Amino acid sequence: MSSTSSTSADAPESSPPESGPSESGWTSRTKRVVAIGVGVLVLVGLALPKLDGSGATETGSDESAPMQVDATVLRPGSMAEQVRTSGTLRADESVELTPETSGKVTAIQFEEGARVEEGQLLLKTNDAELRAERTRLEHRLELASDRAERQKRLLAEGGVSQEEYDATVNEVEVLEAELELVEAQIAKTEVRAPFSGVVGLRAVSEGAYVTPQTQVTTLKRLDPIKVDFSVSEKYASRVRSGQPIAFRVRGIERTLNGEVYATDVQVDSETRTLRLRARADNSDGTLRPGMFADVTVSLGTITDAVVVPAFAVVPTLDGQRVFVAENGTARPRNVTLGLRTDSTVQVTEGLSLRDTVITSGIQEMRAGLPVQIERFEGRESNPEENE
Repeated sequence: MSSTSSTSADAPESSPPESGPSESGWTSRTKRVVAIGVGVLVLVGLALPKLDGSGATETGSDESAPMQVDATVLRPGSMAEQVRTSGTLRADESVELTPETSGKVTAIQFEEGARVEEGQLLLKTNDAELRAERTRLEHRLELASDRAERQKRLLAEGGVSQEEYDATVNEVEVLEAELELVEAQIAKTEVRAPFSGVVGLRAVSEGAYVTPQTQVTTLKRLDPIKVDFSVSEKYASRVRSGQPIAFRVRGIERTLNGEVYATDVQVDSETRTLRLRARADNSDGTLRPGMFADVTVSLGTITDAVVVPAFAVVPTLDGQRVFVAENGTARPRNVTLGLRTDSTVQVTEGLSLRDTVITSGIQEMRAGLPVQIERFEGRESNPEENE
């Protein structure tokens, strides 16, 4: 018993575990990391309210401030119904001059580009043989005519028979017919102006041999001048003789006027268009055949049209759109368009009279955007209408 107690009393105290100093070091580092982390979180926490408040303020400012726009209130308008197309100027009368018979040119009696009168001799081919034949026939006819006169007197006295007298009269008539034939052949050696007009450039010279296929020159009557143009088949029942047109050509600043005088009897089955022809004054000679013309045909006037500025219409994938102001916000409206001018367009569907159409800032506009009308087109803004 005493031995056991002695051993227990003399035994040394147990030392601390070896891991004690290492755990103490990690605890110190952890505290420092935690302290730094807490500091960062505090800083971030202080900064976030400012960032959120600033962002919310700016966003709130963007959404709450309405966009300043111009607008127009739709009222009944007058709009001319017109068809615009292209056309070509043509001479009132035009012909290519060619000789009727073959022969050598002996005389050219016109100046290129000059005005000539109806019946004026323009070109002559060789007719020497025909003139000689004409002289021979004239002498024979003169002799036959004298003989017929003598026989007529003798017939009354019984100096000649009726048969002899009738033969002489028949000879006179045959010679007269032959002479007329030669005169007609001589006329074919001449090229004369069939109407008054202006000749073009000549294609032959004196001494040249020509045939009926040889073009000598052209002759055109330029006053009045014709305008050929076409319109779509949907307007075929609305165009008629007497309808006025306006047209412009390159190089002439003013707008010219004409009048439809003829329409084709059928619609072209390939282009589905109807051809029309008008006449216009050209007394000053400024218009020339072949010129291109921009033609406008007046069909009438619409007095109660819904008209908006062309720039207020926005093209979309499925058609056309405008924005209207309703209760302080922008609202899109799909519209169907009708007539057009250089600055306005008719709306046939999608808008009503008294609608307020936005006319500025169209590219930035979107559905539901707050707007404030700063100015109505053509007048100052009305506070009551703005409300």
